[in-house]
Amino acid sequence: MVLLVSSLIFYAWGGPKYLLLLLLMAFISWFSALQIHRFRESLLLKRLCLILGVGLSLALLGYFKYAGFFLENLQKITGFPEAIPEIVLPIGISFYTFQLISYVVDVYWGNVRPQRRYWLILLYCSLFHQCIAGPIVRYKDVAREIEHRKPRIPEIGRGINRFTIGLVKKAVFANSCAEIADMMLPEGIMNFTSVPALGLWLGALMYMLQIYLDFSAYSDMAIGMGLMVGFHYKENFNYPYISNTVTEFWRRWHISLSSFFRDYVYIPLGGNRKGSRRTIINLFIVWALTGLWHGSSWNFVFWGLYYFIFLVLEKKVLLKKLEKLPGFIGHIYAMAVVYFGWIIFKFTDLSYLGHMLKGMFGLNHNGFVNLEVVMTFKNNIFFIIVAVIACTPLAKELYKWMCRKCKTVVIFKYLRRIIEIAGPVLLLLVATMALVGNSYNPFLYFQF
Repeated sequence: MVLLVSSLIFYAWGGPKYLLLLLLMAFISWFSALQIHRFRESLLLKRLCLILGVGLSLALLGYFKYAGFFLENLQKITGFPEAIPEIVLPIGISFYTFQLISYVVDVYWGNVRPQRRYWLILLYCSLFHQCIAGPIVRYKDVAREIEHRKPRIPEIGRGINRFTIGLVKKAVFANSCAEIADMMLPEGIMNFTSVPALGLWLGALMYMLQIYLDFSAYSDMAIGMGLMVGFHYKENFNYPYISNTVTEFWRRWHISLSSFFRDYVYIPLGGNRKGSRRTIINLFIVWALTGLWHGSSWNFVFWGLYYFIFLVLEKKVLLKKLEKLPGFIGHIYAMAVVYFGWIIFKFTDLSYLGHMLKGMFGLNHNGFVNLEVVMTFKNNIFFIIVAVIACTPLAKELYKWMCRKCKTVVIFKYLRRIIEIAGPVLLLLVATMALVGNSYNPFLYFQF
């Protein structure tokens, strides 16, 4: 009850009226799951309850997230309506909607028993440390812990460590990457087209680092806070920038979202079990929805379909060829695809996207380089190197290696204790110093 009340107060801080929407959507899912279980012997009634429960949740998500986008495109085509209403996107709606949908579908499939107490379903979808920006937690993974959990001192310690790592990722690395990215990719076409080609390449690189460090930082902090109160969430990122294929990248990036679309869309549509043509259609649907989930703008749809093209190419041709080549070639290819993918992702205004791509090759008469770009790069070269390393498992593997050597090398035994005790304190101090006086810099995925 304490955790529920705290979570609801936390959520209401971002807009009290949207708390009513959260309460309503939790009620719809709770009630429809109970009815699915009640009519479990009747396929027709059970399916009707599923359609109503999932359909109402998707309808509410669609209204708040996509009504403006739909009306805007309708206005461009037909001139109707004359005025488009301003619909504010409730915080975290994309994440908690998918969680509630997964709960209802899992009850329908018989993977979990329905929760008879409404307030526990509300707790599940409103947990303050992950309802805002994920990871997307499935009810079956935390069903037992919602009712029976006992925080333990070692896990609280692990949670504190994980939280402070995420906090430093955000406050020190992601925010600093954002400053350079915003400097090299300024708002406004006139400012934007004056940036030389090398500056645009640097800005896109920093945005690529920022979005990983920013989003994985939130996941680290959510997983850490979960451990502090007895919840065990699955990993949401597994160092995606070390991937050698685009397929591997999507196994490592935003795992909770990609696995949701795999289990609740791709496989129910038939997956790859109904022939090559149907597989491609299913992949097209999944990646169009993946793009659209990220935002109500055409660039997100194009971003999703961009990955659809490469994933189909890999499935049909590229994977077999990449297996025969040295790993570094596959890595360069995958990172090049991801790099240009983030450029599509960043610019919701497609005219900006066109100017960006032209400018990267000097076609905006913007030159190749200037003094500002050179000085920015030189002044931040060591930070960029460390930020790149922070996107790899190098530090984690070094720590594991040191832990394995503790039994034979005494100094490592004491060093490990110092790191475990003093590390979180130092990280917290560093993060606090970075945040003091810093401008407000929200997590990127809050907008989705």
